[in-house]
Amino acid sequence: MTLTLLLLRRPTSSLLRTSPCLYRCLNVDHRNRLSNFFVPSGGIAQSKDGPEDTHALLVRTGFLRQAYSGIFHYLPLGFRVHEKLERLIDKHMRSIGASKLALSSVSTEKLWEKTGRLAGGGAELMRFKDRKGTRYLLAPTHEEEITALVGSIVGSYKQLPLRVYQIGRKYRDERRPRAGLLRGKEFTMKDLYTFDTTEAAALETYADVQVAYRALFDEIGLPYLVAEADSGNMGGKLSHEYLYPSPTGEDTILSCTSCNYTANSEVAIPRPSPPSQLQPSSSEIGLHHSITVDRMTLINTYFLRNSKNAHGTTEPNEVNLHRIRDLVPDLDPSVSHPLDLFYDSFTPYPAPAEDQKHSQIINLFDSALPYPLAESSFSNHTDHRSHSSFIADKRIPTTSISTHPATGTRLTLMKSRIDDSCPRCEEGHLKTTTAIELGHTFHLGTRYTVPLNAMVSTVEQTRVPMQQGCHGLGVSRMIAAIAEGHRDSKGLGWPAVVAPFEVCIITHFSEAREDVEMIYDSLTSGNTRDVVVDDRERELVWKMKDADLVGYPVFLVLGRAWKKDGLIEVQSRRAGVKSLNVKPEDLRKVVDELLKTL
Repeated sequence: MTLTLLLLRRPTSSLLRTSPCLYRCLNVDHRNRLSNFFVPSGGIAQSKDGPEDTHALLVRTGFLRQAYSGIFHYLPLGFRVHEKLERLIDKHMRSIGASKLALSSVSTEKLWEKTGRLAGGGAELMRFKDRKGTRYLLAPTHEEEITALVGSIVGSYKQLPLRVYQIGRKYRDERRPRAGLLRGKEFTMKDLYTFDTTEAAALETYADVQVAYRALFDEIGLPYLVAEADSGNMGGKLSHEYLYPSPTGEDTILSCTSCNYTANSEVAIPRPSPPSQLQPSSSEIGLHHSITVDRMTLINTYFLRNSKNAHGTTEPNEVNLHRIRDLVPDLDPSVSHPLDLFYDSFTPYPAPAEDQKHSQIINLFDSALPYPLAESSFSNHTDHRSHSSFIADKRIPTTSISTHPATGTRLTLMKSRIDDSCPRCEEGHLKTTTAIELGHTFHLGTRYTVPLNAMVSTVEQTRVPMQQGCHGLGVSRMIAAIAEGHRDSKGLGWPAVVAPFEVCIITHFSEAREDVEMIYDSLTSGNTRDVVVDDRERELVWKMKDADLVGYPVFLVLGRAWKKDGLIEVQSRRAGVKSLNVKPEDLRKVVDELLKTL
């Protein structure tokens, strides 16, 4: 049954003021019709100032509109893509037994103080007070909230493992929002939180999530890299990034030309260099200062300023703060002038009070340096001289480290470079790729369960902190990456699994309405296909160009071939089908076969 609504419109011209009203017919039934759908595509001209980026194309095709800097509205087409991507994520989360929930976007600062992340969040946290002065924040992530929630409910190993996730909006006060959905102040994330009794079980869960993530990206048909990554202020020592290779990406990934080694440039470990056989001069030695969060420990990292890569080319070296933090977990990598802070916070040994810390120095020596270094190698070093008063000061306990305390191997403290030898194989060297981070998996261990007292009883009736994992997907970012990965000069080209509609039916013949409805019903019977009819009052050529621009996987044209021979023209730019004339009785089979490949 079809319901026709008559919509009253105010006359807009003085010539029409004598008319009582204007009417527009709105056909409302079970069929999707673009005449009833808010699709402001075609209303924005393409910019002539160079090539159009993906975000501008999403705006021009009616998927998004910017509300404020870094904040966007999803219009109906964009929201349909978002919903389909969310349903696809739901499917793969169910495959690992995860339950969906919805946590509040508001979190209390008290929880973040307990875990020590409130101060570390800095200016990016969107903080506010209610009328009673209670301090809250708009959550950029939910580790504190979910740990407190689970800790208040789960008390026994019998209730584990537990896997819960949400898909919701997050907030971060980005200093410079850029690239539309790729870096905004408001964004959609999928957060999966896992809880296990033992670390071994938590690592098995971690592996299960990795399998699910790979299956998700494979189903979308989006190329991706899995890279070893830095856990940052999230905590934990095991994490991986899932990235879409793109020239617009902000992440730099190093991978081997021979084996499957892939890592973020921040954590990639170069092959250890054999120590120099000659004592380097002071000008050949670099010195990097860093400091701990409490400002009580100064870390001096000594290294060769330059070294040769696998091809024998000499290049400058750069200290890898991730490797230093592995040795000194309290390192504060954000500090610009660590020496000044060390001077200002200096407390001699022994400390004046029992509960007060004293200052100390840790000297780290990269594997390329001979150890111990001759005094002549750095006695005249400019950076060294800037704190020479500390070196002979007996009030400062000083520790020198040249081997890793856990493994006994020489310290590798430099960042990997392009063309360095691969740390995993003998044949390969490292190449670089820029990429967009789409997801990140973290094994958090007890980073949050200890400070928030999320404990369970074991078989032995002892109380232990739960082992936790956090596994995120940037849903907003994925939409932008999918759009970029499946576009061409004519417009977008959505994969069928996330397309706003799988099939668009186009005609300009008014007398073909019943035929269009027959075709629509045949394709959608049994709820098998997501179809829309472009019944807007526009020219056929305009509709076809708009269908290409919006990126429907398949569109059907009732044009001359239909009027002459009763044949439907099938087109699919992604499948390379330009014009395939099909009989109505064969249409569903042809469309189904096409969509399987899209």
